[in-house]
Amino acid sequence: MTVVTRFPPSPTGFLHIGSARTALFNWLYARHCGGRFLLRIEDTDRKRSTQEAVDAILSGLKWLELDWDGDVVFQTKNAARHAAVAQELLARGRAYRCYCSPEELAEMREQARREGRPTLYDGRWRDRDPADAPPGVDPVVRVKMPREGETTIADLVQGDVTVANAQLDDFILLRADGTPTYMLSVVVDDHDMGVTHVIRGDDHLNNAFRQYHLFAAMDWAIPAFGHIPLIHGQDGQKLSKRHGALGVEAYRDMGFLPEAMRNYLLRLGWSHGDAEIISTEQAIEWFDVTAIGRSAARFDLAKLESVNAHYLQAAANDRLADLALPFLETALGAPVDAAGRARLLAAMDGLKPRAKTLADLAANARFYASRPQHPLEDAKAAKMLAEDAPQRLSGAAEALAAVSPWTAESLEAALRAHADAQGLGLGKIAQPLRASLTGSTASPGIFEIMEVLGKAETIARIRAVPGVTA
Repeated sequence: MTVVTRFPPSPTGFLHIGSARTALFNWLYARHCGGRFLLRIEDTDRKRSTQEAVDAILSGLKWLELDWDGDVVFQTKNAARHAAVAQELLARGRAYRCYCSPEELAEMREQARREGRPTLYDGRWRDRDPADAPPGVDPVVRVKMPREGETTIADLVQGDVTVANAQLDDFILLRADGTPTYMLSVVVDDHDMGVTHVIRGDDHLNNAFRQYHLFAAMDWAIPAFGHIPLIHGQDGQKLSKRHGALGVEAYRDMGFLPEAMRNYLLRLGWSHGDAEIISTEQAIEWFDVTAIGRSAARFDLAKLESVNAHYLQAAANDRLADLALPFLETALGAPVDAAGRARLLAAMDGLKPRAKTLADLAANARFYASRPQHPLEDAKAAKMLAEDAPQRLSGAAEALAAVSPWTAESLEAALRAHADAQGLGLGKIAQPLRASLTGSTASPGIFEIMEVLGKAETIARIRAVPGVTA
């Protein structure tokens, strides 16, 4: 059997972090089994579905590098097929037309509430002759569900789950206007797409029992179900924006790497021993639905940042320079020229250990692409350039002009020798030098900075400090 999984988002909003994890689990299981991962856009809610949301979902999946097999399926395009299945169920005697008016249904539910019973449809048209239908009422089509006994689903995550069939009412397949319902459309599409495993959030567990019997009513193979616990915030409450639960594109725009996001989402509810950092190749090799935990996972932004910092360290410098460049240009409000990009690339080994995100990396690299403007905005840095600092910088500039080769080691040796000759501690020269080159009091090592900036740029920045005469 070829394993076929699917990810079926509704295009009514962005790709939520919980939905992204569901997509990841489906993708991993399909890849682990050498099967297929399909994408279906469940756009039957025409009032709330938007092309913008479709674009956001596709963009989010592409950013996460979760490639799907075949074409994207749009559920609304299969509406005629869904309706045809409902007609087939009618012909088989496994569905029936219900002529209840909205008022009648409302009274039915109200009476059930008064009597303390579940407000389920009572099946009053299940065995009635359609000839008794009242005039002017367009019927809905309902499936005939079993009324006695129990249904047990061997859930891949939750284990065996059983419900009494009396709790499952005859739900609607076709509305009065002839349009199919979500429950019918999902089952027909899963069958027609050859889906073998339905892996989704446990908020769909109740739907599984209804869908199980709809598959059975059509004598179709019933897929294996696996219902994943939802993600909670650190406070144990349902995940929301206040916990940092944003759309996937927001994390991309905050400067997270897709491989870090995949690793983090993988560990939200799934584990492999004590492994924290798991490559995509390892994840595909190790992943199994049965290893998903039954308890809700908790989203932790600090942990995500930590995982991302690891992947930043491991990423190729050239790739990081390309990814960080748009963040740097946004921060500067201007394009970065070729020289600026070259410095960014050359500085990457020193920048990566100090960053948790691409945005951090770009912020720390800003001075490589743009000279500090005097007077400095950073008050502490400006203070470093006061009093006799210009005089010390003038001497430093003269000493640096003679340095060759222009390497961090040579620069350190020259400045230490100059400081000793002046009877100064190295810090008395290094701190104003840092302020003149970066406009800040915090940065990578000063000798590393000078090597990256190059001789001409380093000396030009020193000479740009008011009062420097070298």
